[in-house]
Amino acid sequence: MGTRASRQRSKPSFFRRPRALWRQLSRRYTQIGLMRWLVLGIVAGLGSGALAIAFHAGLESLTHLLQVELAGLTLPHPSGEAMAGGPAGPYRPWLIPVFTTAVGLVTGLLVSRFIPESLEGVTDGTDAMIRAFHQQGGVIRPAVPALKSATAILTIAAGGSAGQEGPISQLGAGLGSLIAQKLHLTARQRRILLLAGAAGGLGAIFRAPLGGAITAVEVLYSEDFEAEAMLPAVVSSVVAYTLFAFVFGGKAILEAPNYVFSNAFELPFYLALAVVVSLAARLFIRTFFTFKFKLFGPLKKRFGPTLPMVLGGLGMGLLGWRFPELCGGGYGWIELAANGRLDMLFLVGLFFGKLLATSLTIGSGLSGGMFAPALFLGGAAGSLVGQVGHLLRPNIVTQPGGYTLVGMATFFAGVAHAPIGPLIMVCEISQGYGLLAPLMLCSAVALVLCDDIHLYENQVDNKFASPAHTADATNNILESVPVASVFTPGRPTILEENVTLKALADVIAGTSAFVFPVKNHQGALTGILAVQDVRRVLFESCLHELVLVRDLMRPPVVIHPDMSLYDALMLFIETDLGQLPVVEAEQPDTVLGLLDRRHVFTAYSSTLKALTSED
Repeated sequence: MGTRASRQRSKPSFFRRPRALWRQLSRRYTQIGLMRWLVLGIVAGLGSGALAIAFHAGLESLTHLLQVELAGLTLPHPSGEAMAGGPAGPYRPWLIPVFTTAVGLVTGLLVSRFIPESLEGVTDGTDAMIRAFHQQGGVIRPAVPALKSATAILTIAAGGSAGQEGPISQLGAGLGSLIAQKLHLTARQRRILLLAGAAGGLGAIFRAPLGGAITAVEVLYSEDFEAEAMLPAVVSSVVAYTLFAFVFGGKAILEAPNYVFSNAFELPFYLALAVVVSLAARLFIRTFFTFKFKLFGPLKKRFGPTLPMVLGGLGMGLLGWRFPELCGGGYGWIELAANGRLDMLFLVGLFFGKLLATSLTIGSGLSGGMFAPALFLGGAAGSLVGQVGHLLRPNIVTQPGGYTLVGMATFFAGVAHAPIGPLIMVCEISQGYGLLAPLMLCSAVALVLCDDIHLYENQVDNKFASPAHTADATNNILESVPVASVFTPGRPTILEENVTLKALADVIAGTSAFVFPVKNHQGALTGILAVQDVRRVLFESCLHELVLVRDLMRPPVVIHPDMSLYDALMLFIETDLGQLPVVEAEQPDTVLGLLDRRHVFTAYSSTLKALTSED
């Protein structure tokens, strides 16, 4: 009977199992980096997915109200983005310049009043995300993405030539930065979570989880990518895409035939496409920056940002009044071109009109993204090459519509130096991988031909050119040395929370330690007390019986024996302490001793000497 009773008592209850599982997961989260990034990636994905849903719903509703109901426009829309229902109103295209000019005025007043720092040195929201990663320590003020995304909705809905991806990537990046700041993560971790948020926004809005993740980590550099952020970026993008697809459906944005590359004799035509699209990309960059810096730049410097935005909105509106086909992102026209339903003369007009419209809209400072206009221009140029090739060799170029899709990825690869992400994204938004070989070839050629042009002003060549990786430029010899190799366990003086200041003075006088671990009456480690924090009140006799250790201690900062000396050094720098407690990873309340900062420097010196002698 006694044995049976003891077995029943030792058997875990129903409620103990979840608690034990939660403790185990919590321990894995704090001790295993990959587990931590998996959790943070999910959180960033949920947040950025929800923001993408709100952004897309607001944009679709306002676009239908302004362009369809009030202006009476009936522009083609991609199959995967069904607009809000309802018939078109009376045809009044003259309202487009009214809308865009008003948006220019509102945007100029709001942005210059509340977020003036967002006006200088960026191309669009994606470029602002890149700048925050490289130059701002991964910190984005929440007001910036909130206001920029709201004004982007106004710009696109009113008829401005801009895309959704710029504001949504900035919105997701801002969320990731905010979460990192609330969790008090390091600058390195904050940058990674920023990219995870941006990847979630891109993956959701384009229904392209893999392409969105790779684009977010690739667009930072022209010759590199941020490999460390890949795991949280992929997780965030998948979660955000799943959430977005649950609300709006997972149908691909573009509906196009399943084009397949199967004829090797078609490669010269694809090479011709790469050359033509690269030349078109160079023309676009030159035109855009001419408008931005030489036309609107002097006006902005002399009269402030509002006047250029008003003039840019007015110019775009007048262009949209005469040619409504240039309003918005233009994915509907891309789908028609991919299906071979647009003639060459119309495509030429679309290309040069969109070139001018985008330069007026984004070049004047209005909010919006450059991804959609870039895809539009690349698709139009690619479709032209496909139709010309079909006229010259109809037996070889049998699917001219496929050149539209290849041109989209090639154009963006040339202007943004990001060949992999947009390539995969184009495959995902059209749900076709049959053109993968020409996509890869043309993107590679565009990288070579467009090596000296850059769409994003804050993009750098590689990690060595980024302030975010300054520490990586040196040989970090401490990263491979564990704390356990230099730490000697001891018996540190441990204080209780209710120790008075008078008793603490006696403890400090009787020991040479500068840091004391603090525990509560249950034996849990609740903080650390540094002598430097006590010095200002130590000799105030009137406080000796009033002040307790719990009033003076800091939150606990501990080191594990299996931690690298580099991570330990970073903790010393962040806390500005000379000693830190070392605890067991599995028993965080068991203090093994104190690690002195001089031990780290001694280990650095000895390791450096060993490496020198080996050389």
